[in-house]
Amino acid sequence: MRPLSERTRDFTDSVIRRMTRISQQYDAVNLSQGFPDFDPPRELTDPLAEIARRGPHQYSITWGARNFREALAEKQSRYMGRSIDPETEIVVTCGSTEAMMAAMMTVVNPGDKVVVFSPFYENYGADAILSGAEPIYVALRPPEFRFDPEELEDAFRQKPKALILCNPSNPCGRVFTAEELGIIADLAKKYDAYVITDEVYEHIVYAPHRHGYISSLPGMAERTLSCSSLSKTYSITGWRLGYIIASAPIIEVARKVHDFLTVGAAAPLQEAAIAGLRLGPPYYQSLLDAYTEKRDLFVEGLTGLGIPHNVPEGAYYILLDISEYGYESDLLFCEDLARKVGVGAVPGSSFFREPVNHLIRFHFAKKNETLYEALNRLEKMRERMSRPGHHG
Repeated sequence: MRPLSERTRDFTDSVIRRMTRISQQYDAVNLSQGFPDFDPPRELTDPLAEIARRGPHQYSITWGARNFREALAEKQSRYMGRSIDPETEIVVTCGSTEAMMAAMMTVVNPGDKVVVFSPFYENYGADAILSGAEPIYVALRPPEFRFDPEELEDAFRQKPKALILCNPSNPCGRVFTAEELGIIADLAKKYDAYVITDEVYEHIVYAPHRHGYISSLPGMAERTLSCSSLSKTYSITGWRLGYIIASAPIIEVARKVHDFLTVGAAAPLQEAAIAGLRLGPPYYQSLLDAYTEKRDLFVEGLTGLGIPHNVPEGAYYILLDISEYGYESDLLFCEDLARKVGVGAVPGSSFFREPVNHLIRFHFAKKNETLYEALNRLEKMRERMSRPGHHG
């Protein structure tokens, strides 16, 4: 038989999802795949029970139910600092994963180049390849994960069609400063490139850091595709409700791509989520307070165990340095960690273009008791992971 598609030749399955399966296999505390083990707010789940009885159960408008788009536009206009037209500037997608893919296919043609910061969420490289684009990787250099402006301009000199900006960043938790966003915006305008943002952690930014929307900078609204979802903000990762916000000419094209990718997001879930979008500022403050507590709990616990780590500025991920264990493969380390210690992690190499094998990623979007259990198990990490003959 003739060979299958070449575009997936270098793909593996998602390492993040694989580590969830390994965590389940060994009954490990799953700190790999970033989903909460606590319930969404009742403001969303209570309406869902009623909607299950009365509907809607059929297709909504392909690019999103009108009342959902209106509620989303009202909420995001308040936070993004500009007026968003729900009729022409929004397309609702099946999660931010589809939003990013649809945005990429809206902007790039086969053979175009796309700038991607490294480390990066594993989908971005795949999105570029599936779109027929060539990624140009620019390093975010540890320990603070900042970029070199000259290196970034070198990437722009290659005439990329777009740059992907994850802010706050998964996996390193960087929150880009106003100065950094200004540098990116100036380069995008200078070299006539689009910016595709992934802002799913926009409400999880730890003081004194502040989230800035690059689309709100002068001249950027017309060249930014702002992608996000409700998954992390409302703890509903399984509802798969995402969106793209962009100028009307961009959204007109994005809606066509979205229509042929997935037709539309789930109608009953859009209806139920409207109440969440209408929650006021106290909800977002309580969300941040809860995650600040979890971050501090986990960071202090790791520090107390003498495990080297970064301190995230946003999102709910943390990178640990495992250099002392002598593993050549961080994937093997994570498999052993699940089996021997009972904690699930993601190998850092799945996020880096550079040959990085000494970092692993945990997430802390868990109940406090779950985090305490993980820390209790990690007390045995050195004893169980450093025995002679047991490393890669």
